[in-house]
Amino acid sequence: MSKYINTNWDVVVAGGGPAGFFAAIRCAELNPKLSVLIVEKAVQTLGKVIISGGGRCNVTHACFEPAQLINFYPRGGVELRGAFTRFQPADTIKWFESRGVKLKTESDKRVFPVTDSSKTIADCLREAAQKAGVEVHGSTTLLNVDKNPKGGFKLEVKKEAQVFHLQTKKLVFATGSDSKTRELVKSLGHSLEEPVPSLFTFNVKDKRIDGLAGVAVENVTLKMDSVTTQGALLITHWGLSGPAVLKCSAWGARILFDKKYRSPLTVNWLGDYKLESTLEVLQRSKEWKESARRRINITPAFSQIPARLWKQLTEFTNNKNWGDISKSEMQKLAQGLTAGEFMIEGKGAFKEEFVTCGGVKLSEVDFKTMQSRVVDDLFFAGEVLDIDGITGGFNFQSSWTTGWLAGSAVGS
Repeated sequence: MSKYINTNWDVVVAGGGPAGFFAAIRCAELNPKLSVLIVEKAVQTLGKVIISGGGRCNVTHACFEPAQLINFYPRGGVELRGAFTRFQPADTIKWFESRGVKLKTESDKRVFPVTDSSKTIADCLREAAQKAGVEVHGSTTLLNVDKNPKGGFKLEVKKEAQVFHLQTKKLVFATGSDSKTRELVKSLGHSLEEPVPSLFTFNVKDKRIDGLAGVAVENVTLKMDSVTTQGALLITHWGLSGPAVLKCSAWGARILFDKKYRSPLTVNWLGDYKLESTLEVLQRSKEWKESARRRINITPAFSQIPARLWKQLTEFTNNKNWGDISKSEMQKLAQGLTAGEFMIEGKGAFKEEFVTCGGVKLSEVDFKTMQSRVVDDLFFAGEVLDIDGITGGFNFQSSWTTGWLAGSAVGS
């Protein structure tokens, strides 16, 4: 701890998460003469890395075209376009593999360490920081930041009930989105978008899905207000989850927040099917002699809908045979399949992610260097920014990219 007292640093990184470590390592490797310090309020650094992906750590996503990659970011995609041309998933993969971490790409293009252990990634980052000469202090809270008139910053930090004062020439905020960080950033003259949850499941109570927890549909289309998403859907004890729902919650994060998480949700259980094409299929089932004598609720017209779900979606037909379905009943069935109306009555949790939208306004940051446009020698990386991606490794990638760019700038 003695090094803390009356010590001047070239670079202090506030936040010992993925963005903070990447910034510190890049800076120290680029310029070994610089003194670099990471301060982290938690006892353990890289806590989010450790618990991510169910303990496996979804490092990144195998999408190597920046123009395509930015489509996975509800907020920050435009700003990240240029950033991804400088450091993208291919560079992330190369970075870790060059340090002895073997990675694998799964069928859905998510990238994990072959060990299936997030500890592999955390250990790699800690070892790289140590080799680069980065000093790391956990259980250290950043209490206050003052800009020195002659340049640099005066920091007040607390560790083990003791308060210390540090001087640093350059400061990188990579603290994530907590209330203390927001206060400090505002005190330096920055404005922020207030944070709201971004990835979560939907609480839905409806007899059509009651008792179907665990039933999944491979491809559905969801519409909520101005948001439309597509993907797999999972019915849960409390409502709806799965990639389609998580994407909808991310793109509709602020809309749902404003609505207090109560909103109509339209579900197309058939994905890309339209009402007309659905009616055509249903009409064939009615006319085909093999199915005309069979009960509708036990003879699905669409194989992509699981039998248990089909039975409940068609319950209103009252055990009729296909040959006996009326025109109005067929219309109602087609409508329910392609535009079923449900009500979101709250948000659930998503155990693998703790993502919010909100943070430092992106217009106040130069995305070539991640330097503040408001305060000289101040930089930002990671979730402290108003950037968030959908699930699948995209949030880590934005942390690697912004961390690397910030580290490159402070180390040059």
